[in-house]
Amino acid sequence: MSVPPLALAAPDPVDAAAYAWVLAHGRLDPDALAEHLASIGLAPAAAAPALARLAGWGLVHSDPQDPARGRAVGPSVAVDLLTGPIEAQIASCQQQLAEGKARLASFLPYYLDGDRQPSGDGCRIIATLPEVRAALDRASDECRSEVLASQPGGGARVPEAMQEALRRDRALLARGVRMRTLYHHTARFNGPSQAYVEAAAELGAEYRTLHELFGRLIVFDRRRAFVPLRDGSMGAVVVTEESLVAYLCEIFDQAWAVARPFVTAAEEGLGQVAQEIDRTILRLLAGGLKDETIARRVGLSLRTARRHIADIMEQLGAESRFQAGVAAARAGLLDD
Repeated sequence: MSVPPLALAAPDPVDAAAYAWVLAHGRLDPDALAEHLASIGLAPAAAAPALARLAGWGLVHSDPQDPARGRAVGPSVAVDLLTGPIEAQIASCQQQLAEGKARLASFLPYYLDGDRQPSGDGCRIIATLPEVRAALDRASDECRSEVLASQPGGGARVPEAMQEALRRDRALLARGVRMRTLYHHTARFNGPSQAYVEAAAELGAEYRTLHELFGRLIVFDRRRAFVPLRDGSMGAVVVTEESLVAYLCEIFDQAWAVARPFVTAAEEGLGQVAQEIDRTILRLLAGGLKDETIARRVGLSLRTARRHIADIMEQLGAESRFQAGVAAARAGLLDD
C-alpha cells in the first residue's frame, strides 16, 4: 500500500520568524532575537528554544570560531544533512535483506528436488498450493514417457485451473508423453470439463470416466506420485518409494480397465447417465456410507448428492436407508 504524500503545513510563527531573522542577520544571538520577536508581537522567551529547534533540524549552523555568529541554510540542504544518515542506514538494511533473500532462495532448488533425494520412507509433504504447483511444473518438465491421473470431482473444476492444466498437458503431449486421466461420470455434465477434454484429446490425451474413483492421484513416469493430504488442505504428499508408486499405478490400471471413454452426457443420453449415477448412489447408500462419503465417491457436491438420495428414497417409498437398501435389493437394483 502506498503512503500518501504529506500535506505542507506552515511552520510555527516563532520558528519562522527566528529562521528569517538568522537568514537576514547571520547571527545566533538569543537576546537580539528576543527583542525582534517582541517587536513583532511574539513571545521573547521563545527565542532560545526556537534557535535550538532550528539547529536540531539542521536549518541553522553556528560558526565554530564565533558561536554567536551563524548562518541559515536552505531546507534542501537541511534535508540532505538530516536524512543522509537515515537513508544510508536504510540502504544498508536493504542490502542485508537482499543478501538474506538471495541466500535463502539458493536453497529452493534443493527443496523442490527433495522428492528425488533418498529419504527414510520415500515420501515428502508439500504444505501449500504454490509449492504443489511448482513441484507439478517441475515433474511435468522432467516427465518423458507417461502421466497417469485420477481427478475426482472433475465436474466441479473451475476454468482457470483447467487452463493451467492444459498448458502443462500441451507441453507433455508435444514431447510424445502418453497421458491418461480418469474422471467421475459427473464430469460429463460439466461444460468446462467437456471443452478441456476435447482440446487435450485432439492432442493425443486419453480420458475415461467411472461412477466411483479411489481418490486424487497424479503419477509421472511411474516414478513419482502426488496424492493429497488427508487433512483436506491444498497440500500434497510426493511419493517416490518404488513399491508404493507401483501399487498406486496398479490401482489406476485396474480402474482404467473398467472405465468408459469420456463422452458428454448429451452424447450418451442424459437419462442413462443420471440412472447410472443414481444406481451407484443407491449401492453406496445400502452399504451404510455417509452422505459426505457418497458425494465424494461419485463426484457430486454434498447438496446435490443429498438431493439424489432424497429422490431415490422417495421413488422406493423408503423412510430409512435400511428400508431403501431392502427395497433396492428386492428389486434387483443392487445386482452388478
